[in-house]
Amino acid sequence: MPVFALLHLVMAIINFSKSNETACILRGESVYPQLSMDGDIIIGGIFPFHSSWEIKDLSYLVTPPPLNCMSFDFRAIQFSQSLMFAIEEINNSSSLLPGVSLGYKIYDTCSSTAVGVQVAMALVNGNEKSFSNEVCKKPAQVQAIIGETYSSVSMAVAMSIGPFSIPLISHCATCECLSDKRKYPSFLRTIPSDYHQSRAIAEMVRHFGWTWVGAIRRDDDYGNSGMAAFTEVAEQLGICLEYSLPFFRTYSQRKVLRIIEQIKSSTSRVIVGFVDAWDLEMLLDTLFEHNITGYQWVGTEAWIFDPVLATMDKHNTLQGAIGLAMPKTEVTGLKDFILNLIPLKSAGSAIFNKYWETLFHCKYTVRNDSEDSPICTGEEKLSEMDNTFTDMSLMPYFSNVYKGVYAIAHALHDHLDCKDTCHKNMQPDPLTFLEQLKMVRFKTKEGEEVYFDKNGDPAARYEVPTSVCSENCPPGTRKAVQKGKPVCCFDCIPCAEGEISNMTDSWSNLQRDECIKKDTEYLSYVETMGILLTAVSIIGAFMTLAILVLFYRYKNTPIVKANNSELSFLLLFSLTLCFLCSLTFIGQPSEWSCMLRHTAFGITFVLCISCVLGKTIVVLMAFRAALPGSNVMKWFGPVQQRLSVITFTLIQVIICMLWLTTSPPFPFKNLKCYKEKIILECHLGSSIGFWAVLGYIGVLALLCFVLAFLARKLPDNFNEAKFITFSMLIFCAVWITFIPAYVSSPGKFTVAVEIFAILASSFALLFCIFLPKCYIIILKPEKNNKKQLMGKMPIM
Repeated sequence: MPVFALLHLVMAIINFSKSNETACILRGESVYPQLSMDGDIIIGGIFPFHSSWEIKDLSYLVTPPPLNCMSFDFRAIQFSQSLMFAIEEINNSSSLLPGVSLGYKIYDTCSSTAVGVQVAMALVNGNEKSFSNEVCKKPAQVQAIIGETYSSVSMAVAMSIGPFSIPLISHCATCECLSDKRKYPSFLRTIPSDYHQSRAIAEMVRHFGWTWVGAIRRDDDYGNSGMAAFTEVAEQLGICLEYSLPFFRTYSQRKVLRIIEQIKSSTSRVIVGFVDAWDLEMLLDTLFEHNITGYQWVGTEAWIFDPVLATMDKHNTLQGAIGLAMPKTEVTGLKDFILNLIPLKSAGSAIFNKYWETLFHCKYTVRNDSEDSPICTGEEKLSEMDNTFTDMSLMPYFSNVYKGVYAIAHALHDHLDCKDTCHKNMQPDPLTFLEQLKMVRFKTKEGEEVYFDKNGDPAARYEVPTSVCSENCPPGTRKAVQKGKPVCCFDCIPCAEGEISNMTDSWSNLQRDECIKKDTEYLSYVETMGILLTAVSIIGAFMTLAILVLFYRYKNTPIVKANNSELSFLLLFSLTLCFLCSLTFIGQPSEWSCMLRHTAFGITFVLCISCVLGKTIVVLMAFRAALPGSNVMKWFGPVQQRLSVITFTLIQVIICMLWLTTSPPFPFKNLKCYKEKIILECHLGSSIGFWAVLGYIGVLALLCFVLAFLARKLPDNFNEAKFITFSMLIFCAVWITFIPAYVSSPGKFTVAVEIFAILASSFALLFCIFLPKCYIIILKPEKNNKKQLMGKMPIM
């Protein structure tokens, strides 16, 4: 450099410094927010509303013109609306920052690092020009800044505002380098650092056994830092990297072709992509043109689950790509807010008009006749659109913006000592507020916990993306196959009341999203009803045995001998068994108890009725034998009586054996009777078997009743047909009423009804047939003689 020019430069610097001793001048063009709203405390937002800018040759002789931003990005609009939604929700809350209103100023960075720093400084210092020292000493315009999307821009912004201790909370910048608090002391984020993702991807590559891979990285801090971390872990896991190629969307065609040639000449078949969706989108067509297909792509959360990229991949170059994605999440009300454009229009009409024109491919103003774009009416229907803006697949990132705003609000709430209302005049000191923000910990309305670690990072959580027709049904719902579609496509409908999961013996709670253990119920020996029925059964058995002992003691007396003592003893023995068989119905059902209770009941009762039927026939035969010239008793003597009892009982035994061998009763858990508990009962197995056993008893009882009824008026005290008739009348009445009661009784009451019928009919037989005889034997022994029994007058 010539000496004259050098002296000229030094003098210029001296003059500039002198002129600034008393004045602070804001250099460059004034910048204004694209979206804004007033409030007591302002939160800044910087998002790339445009993904690129027009590249111009700069002469460095004159002041460069402002960037001409290009490629409107709907995603950034959605990010800004997430910020607006969170602020609106907080302003309407009575529990968070009561009495304080939040406002916002949101700027477009145009995806440019220079513009990002410029708008960040505008947020910190204001954008008005001044020749006063006051402009350099006034407090910051905003309390904190939400953004930026890209790591490189975030690094520049964080480094610029770091000395002012103004927090920058990013929703999308993942570069591990931003965790360095010495360089970026005021940077925080609600998205995990690539430190974890890089290592997780390396582990995933090793899991599939891919040891020879290639890589493409975005040529900035995000891609270079992420790939460096991946390479470090990959080497430790025995994975070799054939190549690691940088790429950026502004690369020349010559550079892109060089990348393509290197990929084509390589032998690895797996490509790890540490790029974003915009970069990869620009590569897709070029990859296909050079027949770069059949590769297995492994991606990061920046592009792996972006639906727009999947749409752009018309040649299925990325088919089968796998990677890590942000966990799916929902923010109640955010989707409706984003699709409602009224708040966006009121916050900044200029950006809204541009957005509307891009969204509907129309123009508000037609400049010349050659333009063929339709006129925007403002009445276009957003519901009819299907594009990036209406797609909500990036909800995890929208949620990150939402959580960042709420983190600021919670820190302000604590700092302003908000109780019934906040102290508005307590302007937070930036450094104090930053430290308070780092310590914030809260839960969102969806229950997600938000906090920052010592590096300002959240807890790392990722998923591997899935390919499904329908998402998994959440708790409390069930699948319903969509008509005319494959089984993989289904709707999720609320579970019916009382539906249970596949967890054994469980019952759904009121929300149908959790299973709780059901109580089990059966007729137990320890409950009141079980105790009473057990006591009555035992009392009946003891009474029967007592009568049996009494009859055995007086077996040689006329009243015992005259009423067929052998059948009487057999009848008393069978009645004892009838009383005792009712005990098998009490207690928890088991395989053996279920088979025993019905078969024992059926056989013992047939034995009873057979004995009573034999006694009735004996009465009829005895009367016929008393007639002149009759000799019928030889046809129904003791041998025939025994055979009749054995035969009738054997038929029931055969029925029971057929029942047990074909379809026996078994323990059963009844889930339908009650919603909140399980009834343990004995399933009949074969209903035909049960009703055959019961029906056979009924036929014998009816036959016995008819014969006894016919013999009820026969003369002589020898006749006991009257008592048999009465006992059979009670017996039949009990079992006729048992049928509807048995069918209609719920749960353990079904068993109780059956036990009651057994006990009632047993007591009827015991009392009606044997009580009159016991009365004579014990209280009227003088009438227990042959003369009284053969008399025509009643002995009672």
